[in-house]
Amino acid sequence: MYQLGLVGKPNTGKTTFFSAATLVDAKIAPYPFTTIEPNKGVGYVRVKCVCREFEVRDNPRNSICIKGERFVPVEVIDVAGLVPDAWMGRGLGNKFLDELRRANVLVHVIDASGSTDSEGKPVRPNTHDPLEDVKFLEREVDIWMYQIIKKDWDKLSRSVESGRLSLVKVLAERLSGLGISESHVMKALEESGLGGRKPSLWSGEDLLTFTSYVRRISKPMIIAANKADRDEAVDNIKRLKRELKDEYYVIPTSAEAELALRRAGATGIIEYLPGDGTFKVLKEEKLSKAQLRALEYIEEKVLKRWGSTGVQEVINVAFLKLLRMIVVFPVSDENSLTDHEGRVLPDAFLVPHGTTVRDFAYLIHTEIGEKFMYAIDVRSKRRLPANYLLQHRDVIKIVVRR
Repeated sequence: MYQLGLVGKPNTGKTTFFSAATLVDAKIAPYPFTTIEPNKGVGYVRVKCVCREFEVRDNPRNSICIKGERFVPVEVIDVAGLVPDAWMGRGLGNKFLDELRRANVLVHVIDASGSTDSEGKPVRPNTHDPLEDVKFLEREVDIWMYQIIKKDWDKLSRSVESGRLSLVKVLAERLSGLGISESHVMKALEESGLGGRKPSLWSGEDLLTFTSYVRRISKPMIIAANKADRDEAVDNIKRLKRELKDEYYVIPTSAEAELALRRAGATGIIEYLPGDGTFKVLKEEKLSKAQLRALEYIEEKVLKRWGSTGVQEVINVAFLKLLRMIVVFPVSDENSLTDHEGRVLPDAFLVPHGTTVRDFAYLIHTEIGEKFMYAIDVRSKRRLPANYLLQHRDVIKIVVRR
């Protein structure tokens, strides 16, 4: 399962975001280091299901379908808040940076209202610049990765220049524990301009530059501008969008609002689907005046202001735009849209853009990949060759040798 890592300093609403995205009952409190052990749960990428297009009632197995919206699972991990110099072990240190090793994409949850200082301690709203938090986290992750790369660098660089070792292989092996591949390293060398230089001539600054490039390529990040319901956050979010437009997606979020709506929806008091810009009160008589006022606040300060709470949008943008992933629906029978057990449209898989049907066959099962012959596009009934590049919301049947 693909993994999304929630990062940032303490007290920005990371754990609230985690709970809102997963409905896992994580510990939430307004002071640093509430999260001691990382919280892990399941969130969902929301896409239009194909069930209504084909006018069928589906029976999802690996995902969820609600009113024609398919929710495809991803793992969400909430890491304890990082403070400046965490890479040195300060605060709760490297233990939490290590938890990010497997993450495919990072969500940096920041306090857009400027009401927490650099260490996550409460301050008067708008007395801290949230832009500083973005730069701080980049630095922490860069230096953490730099420490891994620089170990025995002189010895390694000499081995590379003597021809005994490949620079790409050396760097990829050193960083393999972070989920960094040779292709990530090659792209970082090319984009940083360091690929053509002798590694023995790289300065410490060059190493840090390479690290920054490989971090951006291998651990892409999106900014969740949290506490967007607060009036103090509005101008900050506009400025963050303006100043970071070439580097990051900046999504206004109110994790508290999303959590409140999802919990109310789970009890049947309201009707709400994660990512929607509206909700419907179903049982007003069961709501207290305070609860009604809270829902009115969410409607005015969040939904009307930003269009949604932002939590679902963050997950969708992270996987569908930042990682450029697509969702594919495989079936065993192209006419009934069922699997071997008669379930209609049972599965929806997240796969990287550029995945071929043969690649997809291997992703489902090694044996299916080895026996792959061709695929069938369910919509057109056209036979698809092994090198056909899958498209978002494709519905396909894979044909294998007996």
